[in-house]
Amino acid sequence: LRMLQVKLIVTGDDFGYCPRRNQGIVDCFLAGAISNVSLLVNGSAAADAAKLARRHNIPIGLHANLSEGSPVCEVLKTNSSLLNQDGFFHGKMGFRTALSKGLLNMSEVKQELKAQVELFHELTGHLPPHMDGHQHVHVLPEVRHVFAEVLEEYGIKYTRVPIEPGLHSCDWIPPSLMEFYLGVEEDSFNTVDVFTKHGIRWPDMYIGLSTMGRNMSVSSIRSAIDSAVLQLTARTPQSSTGTIELMVHPGYPSVPPVGGCGEGPDDFSQSWERLHELQTLIKPELQSHYKSRNIQLCSFKDL
Repeated sequence: LRMLQVKLIVTGDDFGYCPRRNQGIVDCFLAGAISNVSLLVNGSAAADAAKLARRHNIPIGLHANLSEGSPVCEVLKTNSSLLNQDGFFHGKMGFRTALSKGLLNMSEVKQELKAQVELFHELTGHLPPHMDGHQHVHVLPEVRHVFAEVLEEYGIKYTRVPIEPGLHSCDWIPPSLMEFYLGVEEDSFNTVDVFTKHGIRWPDMYIGLSTMGRNMSVSSIRSAIDSAVLQLTARTPQSSTGTIELMVHPGYPSVPPVGGCGEGPDDFSQSWERLHELQTLIKPELQSHYKSRNIQLCSFKDL
């Protein structure tokens, strides 16, 4: 049986969130454990992150953010449907609630997404080769259309569609979180046609929900990858190559008040779970697993 050649993009999300996150992501990249990063341009350490990416030659894309912190578009900072009464984005669940109630102005969503692409370009000197959504906002109803238009306008080829093989059988995920993940999955299924119509591409497989934070271990990553490879082989038996994106969040825990996207760091970023991801990802047995499975780490611009 010919072994599938797998290209694995290991993306460190939330680059730019705080100096300690940046440091963790860089350490991970230098250890060969991640191969790509996604930048929060409204993160408090975004400019520093862009410098680090340039210094270490880290492939970098845009982590579009409509749910945490402050907008980067000046016009939207004071009076916009994207803000709650405290003047910040509505939050991970708040954004979804406001959207379902029809309270979000899609032209403002588009304005902010374009402002983030422009700021990314300003910080890095180039357009993002890939662009995804912080807290998966890019696959939500209505937003997905605007997001796709922005990518097409800027010629950004790649995105992320978070449909994870084997997610349903992960019995270690608490029910409330599983409910959120299944919502993300459903939204993703409904987004496929929209992104396809706009000529946007994404890797064959996505992993990252079942391996986040405390749930990350060498074995959880190995089994997620093996499950993805099995599906790939079954889906395209005649194909010799396949691509997988593994979404990760390594870093050293944020120490308030430093960090965040305008309103300080959230609980996840202050927890031990970021460091746990970092320590797991750099384990040599993970690297040797990749080798044994004919898996090569790469970035979106290598596809």
